[in-house]
Amino acid sequence: MAGIVACAWTLAREHGIAGVSLHALAREVGIRQPSLYEYFDSKHALYDAMFADGNRRLVERLDTTTFSREPRDALKQWLAVFTAFAGEDPARYQLLFQRPIPGFTPSRESYAPAEEVLDRAVTLMRAAGVTGPGDIDCIVAMTAGLTEAQLSNDPGGNRWLRHLDRLVDLLVDDAIARGGPNGT
Repeated sequence: MAGIVACAWTLAREHGIAGVSLHALAREVGIRQPSLYEYFDSKHALYDAMFADGNRRLVERLDTTTFSREPRDALKQWLAVFTAFAGEDPARYQLLFQRPIPGFTPSRESYAPAEEVLDRAVTLMRAAGVTGPGDIDCIVAMTAGLTEAQLSNDPGGNRWLRHLDRLVDLLVDDAIARGGPNGT
């Protein structure tokens, strides 16, 4: 099954995430389309497997990174790893973070690694002094916005992502100045 998912990612990179077809996938892996149903009962099941695979890869990347002991620096490093991961594969970014497939909702099992990723980010934010839910949302939204701007307007460059550390400092300083947990 991992080989089929890897092939699906290749097709997604060539044709966009919504352009992955079961017919083309079956052809690429050398089987007849009905045989794919032994592995995936629908196209959404394939997307679910891809979603889980992409998030597991992000968890693996985070696990292989050594972060600073200083909380704010660790948060900046974590966000830099996240945005670099997103920029490496726009098709993967699209499936994991944009929800481009009408009617597709990841299963609880495939969503678990995504929750782990967010929980890790929130833990780092809290350690850095960002404890209010609204302040946490602002850092998540700022990161998503910078990533989206980078992918859309300067793929492979750093026009927007070069501002990540400065914006983290601004948001963390603001959250701490307003008293932390009351950020809404």
